[in-house]
Amino acid sequence: MIQEIITYKNILESLADLINKSALKKSFIIEASGIPSPTFYRKLKSLTFTADETLKIVRILNPEESYLQELKESINRGKSDYNNHRTHSREDILKEINTLLE
Repeated sequence: MIQEIITYKNILESLADLINKSALKKSFIIEASGIPSPTFYRKLKSLTFTADETLKIVRILNPEESYLQELKESINRGKSDYNNHRTHSREDILKEINTLLE
């Protein structure tokens, strides 16, 4: 657990540099993250972003990595659903599509 905390601390310490090196404007990052501007700058200065806020910011700064992570999670959920027999037949899916189109 200590190693995870140290890793998180290192991430927070490098976050300001990532933001400054980004091609994105800070105003865009602030708006996209939903963190009020004064709060964003205060937390950036004091490195007190929560884990959820940090994740939002890193996803904004690295959209490709974020997309790949979401895709991997989706594939793993699909595999789990398939392995646990949580599937739908082709006929059920076609019925649902037809219902939506009516």
